Amino acid sequence: MRLSEDGMFRSLRSFNYRVWFAGALVSNIGTWMQRTAQDWLVLTGLTHHSAAAVGIVMGLQFGPQLLLLPWSGYAADHLDQRKLLMVTQATLGALSLGLGVLTISGAVQLWQVYTFAFLFGCTTALDSPVRQTFVSELVGDGDLANAVALNSTSFNAARMVGPAVAGLVIASAGVGWAFVLNGLSFVAVLFSLTRLRTQDLRVRDRAHPARGSMTAGFRYVWSRPDLKAIIFMLALIGTFGLNFPIFISTMAVSVFHANAGGYGLLSSLMAVGTVTGALFGAKRSKPRFESLLVASALFGAGCVLAAIAPAYGWFGAALVPIGIAALTFMTTTNSLMQLSTEPAMRGRVLAIRLAVALGGTPVGAPIVGWVADHLGPRWALVVGAASGFASAWVTWRAMHARASSEADLPL
Repeated sequence: MRLSEDGMFRSLRSFNYRVWFAGALVSNIGTWMQRTAQDWLVLTGLTHHSAAAVGIVMGLQFGPQLLLLPWSGYAADHLDQRKLLMVTQATLGALSLGLGVLTISGAVQLWQVYTFAFLFGCTTALDSPVRQTFVSELVGDGDLANAVALNSTSFNAARMVGPAVAGLVIASAGVGWAFVLNGLSFVAVLFSLTRLRTQDLRVRDRAHPARGSMTAGFRYVWSRPDLKAIIFMLALIGTFGLNFPIFISTMAVSVFHANAGGYGLLSSLMAVGTVTGALFGAKRSKPRFESLLVASALFGAGCVLAAIAPAYGWFGAALVPIGIAALTFMTTTNSLMQLSTEPAMRGRVLAIRLAVALGGTPVGAPIVGWVADHLGPRWALVVGAASGFASAWVTWRAMHARASSEADLPL
């Protein structure tokens, strides 16, 4: 592993980042086990292959990103981030254990899964902006883009392992045990937070509490043409493109008639692409706006290939470029928005980013689920492809406007 000044893994030179990375990796594996098991439970255990129900679960889980936006951005910019993370991570662990106990007991019902999805979403809405901005306290701005990419590598390496393990756990012990194992995995990240060298944290200046602080975040983003363009791109792909649980589960079950292991393998195959995209991001010295154009177009093309895939193997292969494109797009937007934003505004700007990227799911996921149920899973992928091509057009227009006005956008 290369840890030189410009190496792909340079952020791991920091003791604090190494500790955080290790704990997060274990927890991420559990998270992907939970997501796979939850979709499988809804799709095959509580409904008769209802993609719409999976879409509702996604909407309830990601909708709070938008609903709690005024508080999540405020918390990230004003509160002690390490302590807040300990609270949110412990809460997520407890919720996973609760859903696991209900499922193992045989008492779980669809409305309960909906309720837990909403509670997960509320907790994650507070957790995500803090977790993303906390990276700058671990490594500083010099290695921020690299650390963001390595975080994505961890999350998506876990995506290769978690669904496959979930498939084995579901087949051998039952869905509920996947939830229990995820709950236990949060112990790792909580332990890592207690082991950090607090004196080495690069604590940034906290914003002063003031009336209208969240409104200031919106005004800040709206005054920046580059940030506005990124928000529009995120709205398109986040609403209609990042519906992978629907795409993969419905294609696996309804088109290729795969079992739980086959479904988990497809999720893992996509993770090969996302890990590759994250590693490409870690290798780049700084994020570039042009990468968003390439990633958006590649995402659209990958969804087209997946939609016309004639067999299970071809569909799995098409998920790899989709994963590369999706991760390149998401890590680039994250790094660009953090590095070009004033430190005291980062929490609110990232909260807006997450609200747009994930908060569109309550709108997009039920629509994509309806398309999958009534027109077929392949047409749902066509909707995802259209979002990628539309995002590429927005990127091209933003780059063209910058060139015409000779604006100096932060790249």
